[in-house]
Amino acid sequence: MSNLIRRNSFFDDFITKDLFDFATPRFQKTDFTLPSVNVKEHEAGFEIQVAAPGIKKEDFKINLERNVLTISSERQSESEEKDNNGAFTRREFNYSSFSRSFTLPEVVEADRIEASYEDGILKIDVPKKEVTMQNVKTIEIK
Repeated sequence: MSNLIRRNSFFDDFITKDLFDFATPRFQKTDFTLPSVNVKEHEAGFEIQVAAPGIKKEDFKINLERNVLTISSERQSESEEKDNNGAFTRREFNYSSFSRSFTLPEVVEADRIEASYEDGILKIDVPKKEVTMQNVKTIEIK
């Protein structure tokens, strides 16, 4: 009976160590979560903060179309290990992306939106338009 259950077979080692050993540095864990977002409103406008550590500034894309601000990122990486003969022993591909969209109110000034990325935080400043008495129109009732 002991010959039927072999715990240290090649197959067991291959499956458990390569596929399910998350502690080894060569295995890259993939997270499919969206980055956290904070939106703060202040007197002069809005500040959007996206917590996205590990993403390069060049990987972000920010678009504004019809008052919808879309923040997205897309990354691809590839790692490979070769034996002494140059043949592949392991080749892994990693792909991650996210997209978040926000509908902006009519009071924002789209031409003055600015973005910066520092210490894993993407900050987008969305200024409000100045409301003056010239922008107020009185409509006569007939």
